[in-house]
Amino acid sequence: MKKFFATLLAALTVCLMTACGTSAEEKPSSAEKPTDKILVACFSCTGNTKRAALEVAEILNAETFEIVPAQAYTSDDLDYHVEKCRANVEQKDSAARPAIKNPLDNVAKYKAIVIAFPIWWGAEPRIIDTFVESVNLSSKVIVPVCTSGGSDIHSATQNLRSICKGADVRDGQRLNGMSKDGIKAWLDGLKL
Repeated sequence: MKKFFATLLAALTVCLMTACGTSAEEKPSSAEKPTDKILVACFSCTGNTKRAALEVAEILNAETFEIVPAQAYTSDDLDYHVEKCRANVEQKDSAARPAIKNPLDNVAKYKAIVIAFPIWWGAEPRIIDTFVESVNLSSKVIVPVCTSGGSDIHSATQNLRSICKGADVRDGQRLNGMSKDGIKAWLDGLKL
C-alpha cells in the first residue's frame, strides 16, 4: 500500500511539474518585445515631482520607476542662490552625468515612457540625461512632464529630442496648476 501511494505521489508530482513547468522554448527571450505597457520614470528631490508623477501613473495605469541618484541631493546641493551648489554646477556643465543608484534594467517591455522631473535653470536636471542615455529608447514614445516654479518645459523637450536617438519625443507638459481632469485630457490626447 505504501508503495502504491509513493508511486501515485511521484506520478502526480511529475504531472504537476510538467503542467506548471516552462520549457526552454516557452521562456521569454532576452530581447523582449514591447507590449502596451507604459512606464512613468520620475526624478524628484523635494517630493513635488513625485506626487505629480504618481498622479500621471494612476491615470495611465502605468508602472513606476524612481530615478535615484547615487549621491543624494542635500538641501545645500539644491540652494540655487549659491553659485557653487551642486545643482547649479551640474546644470552649467552640459556634459555632467550624475550617477544613478538604481539603473533600470529593461525598457524593452514598454511602448511609452513618461519622464517626470523638476526644471532646473530652464532645463531637465542632468541626471535625466544620465537616465535616457543609459537605456535603449529607440522606437519608444517619450513624454516629458515637469514641475517648475515658473519655467516651461520647452528647452527640456528639445534637449531630450537631441539625446533620445530613434525615439518619438512628444511635446512635454508642465503639470503645476493643472487639475487631474486637465492632466487626463492632455494624456488622452497623446493616445498612448
